[in-house]
Amino acid sequence: MIRQPAVAGSFYPADPEELSSQLDSLLNVGGGADKVKGLIVPHAGYIYSGTVAGEVFSAAEIPQQVILIGPKHHSFGANIAVSGADAWATPLGNIPITAPLRDKLAHTILELSVDDQAHREEHSLEVMLPFLLRRQPELQIVPIALGQLSLTDCLQLGAEIGQIVNGWKEEVLLLASTDMNHFSSAETSEKLDSMAIDAMTAYNPQRLYQVVRENRISMCGVLPTVTVMQAAYTLGARECQLIRYAHSGQVNGDNSRVVGYAGLLLK
Repeated sequence: MIRQPAVAGSFYPADPEELSSQLDSLLNVGGGADKVKGLIVPHAGYIYSGTVAGEVFSAAEIPQQVILIGPKHHSFGANIAVSGADAWATPLGNIPITAPLRDKLAHTILELSVDDQAHREEHSLEVMLPFLLRRQPELQIVPIALGQLSLTDCLQLGAEIGQIVNGWKEEVLLLASTDMNHFSSAETSEKLDSMAIDAMTAYNPQRLYQVVRENRISMCGVLPTVTVMQAAYTLGARECQLIRYAHSGQVNGDNSRVVGYAGLLLK
């Protein structure tokens, strides 16, 4: 089974030539790329968050295998769901699932379900794929969608993923998909997002979870971010570096109701 795109033509171009041209304008690998354990990347339409995403993908080496973890923006499917598809289609070509790694994760992590309903209409991982494929033509992926989890659930899941990746024979990159605060004024969002980013750059996933909950920051991918931070920590990451922060008001001029975007490296 091949999972078909849900948001091609809306979040990013469906035409391959137009998409390639846009990716070329957003990616800049001339400055060199770091070997990292993980990425934290925004998932809005490219016109809004593409500059931030492009800078993050440009700053990191992208190995052949990537585990992507993102939030579900709907209620379909299992709470912790890995795609059972053979590949995910993009306008630039199909990207295969690395079945051995998916199967190892599914057989080892009891809470992880093989379920494509959770991925059917979800955009948070799909929008990453053209960037990744442009940077790594031999890309293979394991897409995981998360519903509602506790802090303990996220830390346990992250530790289990990290332990499996640590014992894996090939290099694997971890990716968390998240936008920051939604639909407050630019001034409010910048303050709230700064609090969350401070917890991330301090490499404190527990504090990130608490700050987001206590201050009602509508960071849609906080659970994937906590999970990936913990998984990368298990792999030896100790630094979370902010690459760029921006918000939608800087694009459309409406600062009364913005969405924030942050891109970070875990190394």
